[in-house]
Amino acid sequence: MISLGLRPVMARSKAASREFALIARHFAPLATHRAALALRDDAALLVPEKGHSLVITKDAIAEGVHFLASDPMDLVARKLLRVNVSDLAAKGAKPLGYFLATAFPDGTTDQAVAMFCKGLKADQKTYGLSLLGGDTIRTFGPAVFSCTMIGTVAGRRFVSRNGAKPGDDLWVTGTLGDSGQGLALLQQRATAPEKAASALMRRYWLPSPPFSFHAHLAGLAHAALDVSDGLLQDAGHLAELGGVQLAVRLEAIPLSSAFVKSAGRSNAAKLTAATSGDDYQILFSAPAAARERVQAAARASRTKVTCIGTVKKGRGVIVLDAHGLDVTPERTGYTHF
Repeated sequence: MISLGLRPVMARSKAASREFALIARHFAPLATHRAALALRDDAALLVPEKGHSLVITKDAIAEGVHFLASDPMDLVARKLLRVNVSDLAAKGAKPLGYFLATAFPDGTTDQAVAMFCKGLKADQKTYGLSLLGGDTIRTFGPAVFSCTMIGTVAGRRFVSRNGAKPGDDLWVTGTLGDSGQGLALLQQRATAPEKAASALMRRYWLPSPPFSFHAHLAGLAHAALDVSDGLLQDAGHLAELGGVQLAVRLEAIPLSSAFVKSAGRSNAAKLTAATSGDDYQILFSAPAAARERVQAAARASRTKVTCIGTVKKGRGVIVLDAHGLDVTPERTGYTHF
């Protein structure tokens, strides 16, 4: 891993000095863990706590794909951290630190970088994180930010995608479709009352992964993943790796009041919520006998959970309406390629 201070954007020494000064001014104060070596070395030195394993994930966000050029920079930074926290939470892991790669467009002001780092600092405090290292460059294209996040689990209590069993209940945390509807509002493809619109756009700018639920997941779930590309598309990964079929009940799809005020609660609206993506909630399967324990964990962590279906013998994902009819859509979520 390359430390943030070790790769000059421009060859000239004065330009390199400006870059190092920028890093020292904005990024070095975020390197609070001793493993970061104050961002003065070629790599970090991380020793996990005895009896724990490291869990490592990586997500990148790009302007025009995951955020808009007009989005506040502090919220862009917080979104970057949160989409990675979401991955770790779905594995039952506690976040520890992260490596960061930033590609700021030519002409980015010092104030914009400061705002970006302000967002990082805010969520470092929220999730107990430290910057450990990374790289910073200038680009002549749109902004791209990448984060490699490291978390820990006790022993090997890692909740994989592989493990859903016939007879399991299928659960999801939180509500679905809010971020997608927020983006639709920002792009003027939807309307909503002012208060609902504000809540939905906020969910697009700033995901709220169910962080507090991660500590309970390993003792409950047979399989889990975070919902990022759309519930139905991500459910397909659980089905494929588990060699099972997931039957999703459309009427059970959890919707927020803000979403309903904008899109309604028709079957079409629920399918939109189940395929929009950017939800950053946890989809997991658990034994039917564990229903009371799932609800108890939800209460203890103050996390909304909804049983949305069952795991069966078979393959793939099917969506059933209130009459038991198959209403599985052709498009199940977002894909980059």
